[in-house]
Amino acid sequence: RGGGEFGPKWHQAALKAKRNKAYEDFVAVGRDLCDSGLCKPETLAARGGSNGGLLMGNMYTMANSPDGLMFGALHCAVPLLDMKVYSHLLAGASWMAEYGDPDTDDWDNFLYKYSPYHNLDEKTEKYPPMLVTTSTRDDRVHPGHARKMVSKIADMGKGKDWPIFYYENIEGGHGGAADAKQSAFMTALAYNFMFETLSKNIATSNSGGGD
Repeated sequence: RGGGEFGPKWHQAALKAKRNKAYEDFVAVGRDLCDSGLCKPETLAARGGSNGGLLMGNMYTMANSPDGLMFGALHCAVPLLDMKVYSHLLAGASWMAEYGDPDTDDWDNFLYKYSPYHNLDEKTEKYPPMLVTTSTRDDRVHPGHARKMVSKIADMGKGKDWPIFYYENIEGGHGGAADAKQSAFMTALAYNFMFETLSKNIATSNSGGGD
């Protein structure tokens, strides 16, 4: 709800303690696509960067909950993921009006609920395949968000169905690329990941492996 398509009130209705509305919106759209027959969860991919990366992180951790949806593939780019420390890293302090202040009661009251780094569930056997990308020189969202999330998934997901992929571009800023060539590469990387992953999901489903 950051684009302003429906005006300021629409955006403000999903701030801080009401941030869950933005994630519920996205899940609702995904479910409608599946219910309409355009796709199935295993053939539905999503990607987002920055605040959209936080959205993807929450789609990931919510995948097995009644309020979530098991996407076939996710691309999480230059993301915010650890909402406990975000306000202390780079430009994070300027976003507290949006998310809340993790150094106050905001953390216990609502912020932890949409901090993907803190909501990974070790009891979960399956999470959707996810590609996480970032830039070493991102000057707005610290690459540590992506690094620590991927590391935690790799450690906690050993022996489980938690496929995780990571790419860090050593150049570029918050856009994740330094020039048009790098931008084209990063876009191709993301779409190739999603195409290959969804294709494997279809093949597995057709062979009966998804039953």
